[in-house]
Amino acid sequence: MAEEKATYKNSGVDLSIYATSMEKLPGIVAKTFTPRVMRLDGGFAGLFSLNGKISEDGPAKKYTDPVLVSCTDGVGTKIKIACAANRHDTVGIDLVAMSVNDAICCGAAPLFFLDYVAMPKDNPTLLERIVSGIAEGCKSGGAALIGGETAILPDMYNEGEYDLAGFCVGVAERSEIIDGKAIRENDILIGVASNGFHSNGYSLIRKAVFEMGGLSVATPLPEFENKTVADILLRPTSIYVRTVLTLLEKFKANDGIRGIAHITGGGLAENLGRILPNGLTAQIDENSWPVPPAFRWVQRLGNIDEDEMHRVFNMGIGLVLVVKPELELQVRETLLGQKRENWVLGKIVRG
Repeated sequence: MAEEKATYKNSGVDLSIYATSMEKLPGIVAKTFTPRVMRLDGGFAGLFSLNGKISEDGPAKKYTDPVLVSCTDGVGTKIKIACAANRHDTVGIDLVAMSVNDAICCGAAPLFFLDYVAMPKDNPTLLERIVSGIAEGCKSGGAALIGGETAILPDMYNEGEYDLAGFCVGVAERSEIIDGKAIRENDILIGVASNGFHSNGYSLIRKAVFEMGGLSVATPLPEFENKTVADILLRPTSIYVRTVLTLLEKFKANDGIRGIAHITGGGLAENLGRILPNGLTAQIDENSWPVPPAFRWVQRLGNIDEDEMHRVFNMGIGLVLVVKPELELQVRETLLGQKRENWVLGKIVRG
């Protein structure tokens, strides 16, 4: 009887399949490149120049005092729903959105993005679908996908599962960084519509929908024109980059646009609180915008208290702009021109 020999393959990592997976990615990634990406085929890192054209037909960009802005995030347990539904082309958009939407809150323009995909074994088809979504998110967010890592980790994940992490780097002129210090009493709060739950609160959603509601990802929902549970829960996170950059071109940072909050886990109260100066607070009318039906659907299934809903979810508001009062109408018109539904939520008061 031949003596058993340990190999990488019988340990759970097949290098030939890994090579097949990698062959498909360069073409997908290259579609996100901007003129400032510096080619380094086969290198160990991604290179990006701060100078040069922003886009092929755009102007050259030079900074006087550039500050790099970095963000990182994941998708969370929304991935479990993607796996259950075998839909993997939108979670990559979520991955990018969660980081680039944070970067623009500082007034930064995203430059480039890197991804980390962890899987129990190589699956070229699955990886291609995931990275295609990431590339789509990068194009929407104006960030070049200049690098990434695919980690094959046997025994770390169940068959068919995976995890994602993403890393964004952006840039802003030091004088144009938005940090909330310019916010003043009576500034107006404008809420920009979300695309549903985005990527937050999915542990609570899964408990309410699957455990307590007894539904599956394939269950059709008459109240939503017979869309399935997966259709509702896998809507990708809205990417607000182009909208915010358009606003900052038209209305000066820290003058017209005085604060920006990305509404993620913690809801309006926690995320707005992160940018408000001491002595000021947000006065919000919770009846000033329509809560999308999907949130009330989850609330009913899980018998969730109203306070818990507002503490966990965005409740239909994905981004909040703190705006100079005189510019309220102009900012709202600009948002509508970007096809962004929006509402006046309230104002800044002492407290």
